[in-house]
Amino acid sequence: MAPNSAFTKDEDVLCFHQELLYEAKVLNLKPDESAEDKKNAYQYFVHYRGWKRTWDQWVPQDRLRKKNEDNQELAKALAKEMLDLRQAQKGGSKLGAQKKKGEPSVADSEERGAVAGKKRGRDLDTEKSAQSQRRALRREMENEEAYTSRPAIRIILPDSLKSILVDDWENVTKNLQLVRVPAKNTSANKILEDYYQQELAKRQQLGTSADILEESIHGMKVYFNKALGRVLLYRYERGQYLDILNRINAPGDELEGRDIGDIYGGEHLLRLFSSLPELIAQTNMDHQSASRLREEINSLTNWLGKQQNINKYFTEPYEDQDSEYRERFRFELKHLTPDQIDREFQKESAKRESEAAKAVKAALAAKAKTELKAEEAT
Repeated sequence: MAPNSAFTKDEDVLCFHQELLYEAKVLNLKPDESAEDKKNAYQYFVHYRGWKRTWDQWVPQDRLRKKNEDNQELAKALAKEMLDLRQAQKGGSKLGAQKKKGEPSVADSEERGAVAGKKRGRDLDTEKSAQSQRRALRREMENEEAYTSRPAIRIILPDSLKSILVDDWENVTKNLQLVRVPAKNTSANKILEDYYQQELAKRQQLGTSADILEESIHGMKVYFNKALGRVLLYRYERGQYLDILNRINAPGDELEGRDIGDIYGGEHLLRLFSSLPELIAQTNMDHQSASRLREEINSLTNWLGKQQNINKYFTEPYEDQDSEYRERFRFELKHLTPDQIDREFQKESAKRESEAAKAVKAALAAKAKTELKAEEAT
């Protein structure tokens, strides 16, 4: 016997169509006998508000969302992000068109020169070089196909969270201040657990499945613990991190055996959210899983970006460090190469930080600051 349906006939809902949420109405529903999980135990025949009836379609349950304030905010954020993306692409196209209308560029001249050179040397081309070029082209096409097939997610950070990221970057890299750790009642694990409990109660009340929610929150806790020391720290924070590791491994210390997620707080969790799109692109995650993860993270960031949660979870002060810490940092920069510094501060880790992850870390705050300035300018 099929479980009770999460949505009812004639109910106003929000429905995913590709990557956006649209207002819709449930016209009919039926049990889905082929469904393997309870989350998709029903199919729903929906009509998109303002669309022609030719677009009416049967959709699985996981494409529907309750029409409430949180989901409507998510729909607006997704639409705004898509609009910004299209405007950026349109701007790039205009720039390319203007370039074509203008004077020939150096690259154009070089290309013409290369073509002329090829014509002059055509008789000297051998079959071997042609085969080599074809092999190189095939490799390039295969690499391009592999790259474009990687999963990609776009995480929406509310402006309030972007501002925190910018302030965080300036405090650490410019002012040489560190956020106080251990965080008191505002740790990353605490934030994730609070969100999970609130969202779980909401979904239970609505009768929707929370399986993906539980998996996503658990995965973010695990990933935060593993990623913080390798990806999420600025160099000035590594001394503090090493001290924390020593305390975790020190018998009798109040931090003995604690998770990193119980010690570091919301500022570092935001860095993880900003880094996830780049990091997930390096994994073998399938596109469907990446899409579901994106949805859960966007819901989380939308919740965290509300003012009452900002006031609650981003309360730890940034503190000046004593002269010993500052001298230690300067000494390391002066007498050690970057690779030697990394080895010293990451010897507790099983793997070295990858070059891609370093680039993500270095670009993290700069990207957030650029986006914020662009929004302010508009």
